[in-house]
Amino acid sequence: MNQIINMIMRIIMRKAINSGINAGINKVSRGRKRGQKQHHDDYDPMLDDGGVRNAPPKVQSGPTQTEVRQARKAKRAARQARQNGNDPLS
Repeated sequence: MNQIINMIMRIIMRKAINSGINAGINKVSRGRKRGQKQHHDDYDPMLDDGGVRNAPPKVQSGPTQTEVRQARKAKRAARQARQNGNDPLS
């Protein structure tokens, strides 16, 4: 008897969940309604800079790759010096 109730509950829950998922997908896939304009944020396909007019300048944040490599090399040299007994900090 318990197995039959579990089976029926699984069928009901599966149908309820699937119908909710299907309804959500249908609502999203319907697309925009007539009269609504698409949101573009100054899109201009004729521009060569990626299509966005008045894009903020690309600001480099943090050190360059060369600076990072130099810092790693210095850390590695200091670590090897400490391991060899030649501590540069003391």
